[in-house]
Amino acid sequence: MRVALFLTCVNDTLYPDTGRAVVRLLGRLGVDVDFPLPQTCCGQAHYNTGYRHETEPLARHYAEVFGEYDAIVTPSGSCAAMVRELYPRLGERARAEGRGEALADVMAPVVPKTYELTEFLVDVLGVIDVGAFYPHKVTYHPTCHGLRSLGLGDRPRRLLEAVRGLELVELPGADECCGFGGTFAVKNAGVSAAMGADKVRNAESTGAEVLCAADNSCLMHLGGTMSRAGSVVRPVHIAEILASTEEEPAR
Repeated sequence: MRVALFLTCVNDTLYPDTGRAVVRLLGRLGVDVDFPLPQTCCGQAHYNTGYRHETEPLARHYAEVFGEYDAIVTPSGSCAAMVRELYPRLGERARAEGRGEALADVMAPVVPKTYELTEFLVDVLGVIDVGAFYPHKVTYHPTCHGLRSLGLGDRPRRLLEAVRGLELVELPGADECCGFGGTFAVKNAGVSAAMGADKVRNAESTGAEVLCAADNSCLMHLGGTMSRAGSVVRPVHIAEILASTEEEPAR
């Protein structure tokens, strides 16, 4: 199986350790991971802001870069959802506008091969216990795209429950949005901040040391909220927890 890592813009710019964690984790499970250097943005921010036509070249480029791989793995539920849910819509709209099948045809091969990390582990590799060790009290926030667009369900929780030393505690209001929503946080800053504050209070109420999620964009929003509030809870991406071992512990 030829597997590629799609790191995403946010991780490449701000959270490269998450990408390194994915490579360590998959390597430990016997998967060789390529990192195609020409990869760029999937176009999610453009599409969500209303620039649909400007998104199309990015979608074409994604298909060209990753088309030869058997699986494309990303540590981002929102970017995985962009490819799986919204790339087909781009193709349908191009067809409806009389621009033919070309866009849909070029994107079709990569759509079903794009996986969020936890679903790749559980559904493709068939692994629940990844050999991780993380001696901390953790609460898990299921992000909107993972919960509603990808339908990740209990996959992340099952992986966390199998981590040695980890105490997983339930997050009140877990299925409520954290308030980030990409450009939503810019256009509706007051509402976004209030939703983030609610999520942080819920996380603090669990007594957890770590707030875990599968999307660093949401963790960035919540991490900023926690930092300003002086919270003792830390945001940590699930990939870094699953990559942690006694020999190479994550913080």
